[in-house]
Amino acid sequence: MQKNFLIITVIIFMLEFYVFQAFKSIFDKPTAKIIYWVVTGLTYALLVFLMLTMNRADREHYRIQFIVSVFLIFVLPKLFIIAFLLIDDIIRLFEFGLNFFSHNKTQHYPERRKFLSIMGMGLFGLAAGLFTDGILFGKYRHRARTVKLKIPGLPQAFKGYRIVQISDLHSGSFFNPEKLRPAIDLINEQKADLILFTGDAVNNFAEEFERFIPLFSQIKAPDGKFSVLGNHDYGHYAEWASKELHKENVPKLIRLKRSAGFETLLNEHRIIERSGEKLYIIGVENWGLKPFPQYGDLDKASHGIPPEAIKILMSHDPSHFDEVVKNHAANIQLTVSGHTHGMQFGLDLKNVKWSPVQYRYKKWADLYESAGKYLYVNRGFGVIAYPGRVGIFPEITLFELS
Repeated sequence: MQKNFLIITVIIFMLEFYVFQAFKSIFDKPTAKIIYWVVTGLTYALLVFLMLTMNRADREHYRIQFIVSVFLIFVLPKLFIIAFLLIDDIIRLFEFGLNFFSHNKTQHYPERRKFLSIMGMGLFGLAAGLFTDGILFGKYRHRARTVKLKIPGLPQAFKGYRIVQISDLHSGSFFNPEKLRPAIDLINEQKADLILFTGDAVNNFAEEFERFIPLFSQIKAPDGKFSVLGNHDYGHYAEWASKELHKENVPKLIRLKRSAGFETLLNEHRIIERSGEKLYIIGVENWGLKPFPQYGDLDKASHGIPPEAIKILMSHDPSHFDEVVKNHAANIQLTVSGHTHGMQFGLDLKNVKWSPVQYRYKKWADLYESAGKYLYVNRGFGVIAYPGRVGIFPEITLFELS
């Protein structure tokens, strides 16, 4: 352990010393150089202190957020500087080689190009600024996305039916629930008939949701508000004082969500009835590719539902769709999921969508069709670990059925 820590320290110091070459080529005053190393030293000292004193049983999640934020703002963007320094050094080495083997036989090694250092520093500043903006503002830039979905065989009584989906609140990631009030107002502006909440209400501990009960109680829908459990809702990523406390976590979360008007479906279904016609809402517990838990039981949840009936499935992890749902005998027309968050980072334009999460999940955002079935992956309502969003904004999805 100590050997690995020493190796990592040496590598980081070498990289920082390399980055310093760009800094000193722009700022040549001794005071600026001293400030650079003081700030750098304090940043790494703070990161080491926070990581060494971390307690997984701690009910506060802000320490992890702070560590991730410092790393993303002050450390990771330095890769841009390193990249431009490498380009510069490769060019300088090539020029030196040409001069050395020429008739001049010069031994002079070319100086660094200041403009490449400036470009590297500029991109460092841009990236740091984007990550900072994501923390201060990005996580509150909720967008309402309308998905008009034609479902063959939909009963006439449900033509124009409006469903709002939210997912991945991660309530423990927010200091002040009131800052999410505009997002709650945006949900209510959609005038939904039904609300579906596809899991991860908390980071680990049920009591995280307590502060959100007054706010989420204000979400209105005449046909009800349903939810399911996500992988974080089980509390598997925390340390517990006893097995009994861990065992009580999910029942407590279910009670708290009920206080906010949400009914949690645990491998079961409910019927929405209009003019004698029926729409089936199915909710399964989390089912994801390992190491994520596979508690979802679609056989049990869909038992007794006619195969020809129109069904909407809430399943937190989109992996469930390809692995189980789309070829299941229950014939689920629409599955709504979350889980990916769009990694809270990427490009989300009209014709260009990219996020690092797509290399883990092929279906990571928006609507997908396969085997005549639909899957919609919501980008998430909240944040986890990195307390911000860059390019991938939090989402409220409105489905209009036809």
